[in-house]
Amino acid sequence: MAIVSKQLKKTDIEKRLTIPSKSLRCFPSLAGNHVVTFKARDESGRPWEFQIYTRKGKKYMKPVLTRGWREFVCTKELTIGDKVEFDKGEKEQSEAVMYRVRVVRAVKIFGFVLDHKSS
Repeated sequence: MAIVSKQLKKTDIEKRLTIPSKSLRCFPSLAGNHVVTFKARDESGRPWEFQIYTRKGKKYMKPVLTRGWREFVCTKELTIGDKVEFDKGEKEQSEAVMYRVRVVRAVKIFGFVLDHKSS
């Protein structure tokens, strides 16, 4: 089961991926910081490094994926309407959890998203 599953919007494609605050508990602990880095593997096994950023000292943290996200979007040629899913993988040798990231392509007809299929 995915810890984050999101249909991508324009801002997600062009700048950063916003994720729900409740999902933060599934990612590495921020431990008093407002930035944390984690690694994920895609369907082909390629490793990616992402950074979760939250607002400093705010009640509503508004987490976003920043570093590594745009490279992922460009490499995977993601478009508005595609979905991205993150889930927890197994612990690596270094005892850090390796997450999995999966792209689910939008099936579009005349610009409307009808369904999604795994790529």
